[in-house]
Amino acid sequence: MEPYGRWYDTCVPKRFLNPGTKPPGYTHVVTATTPARMVFISGQGGTDPQGKMPADFATQCENTFAHLTRCLALGGATWKDVVKINYYLTNIANLTELRAIRAKYLIMDAPPAATAVETKLSGGMLIEIECTAMVEG
Repeated sequence: MEPYGRWYDTCVPKRFLNPGTKPPGYTHVVTATTPARMVFISGQGGTDPQGKMPADFATQCENTFAHLTRCLALGGATWKDVVKINYYLTNIANLTELRAIRAKYLIMDAPPAATAVETKLSGGMLIEIECTAMVEG
């Protein structure tokens, strides 16, 4: 990925704001100057290319981010355009592993607003992720 400053001027102007010290891995408030087109990505799970659900969290997490990458592209967006992301985990103890994997995809110098919750998921899913992106007109 390119350094933060290289792509920032070419996308929808966004401000990443925090009331105090910036927390690790997310931003409390993201504002965007529009007009912009919003891209909403429904929750994605970690099935493999054959549609089977792996048993382990790390593989499901990697697969989920791969699915989200394809969905963002379909909507004309990339990870730099994501302004909000929600994580649903069956075990919040997996949050550390999730953080390590998401760092490969998100722009951690200006991370999107985020929420992570522990919940029940069906079909052997250990993680589900949804996101919202904003792209130019």
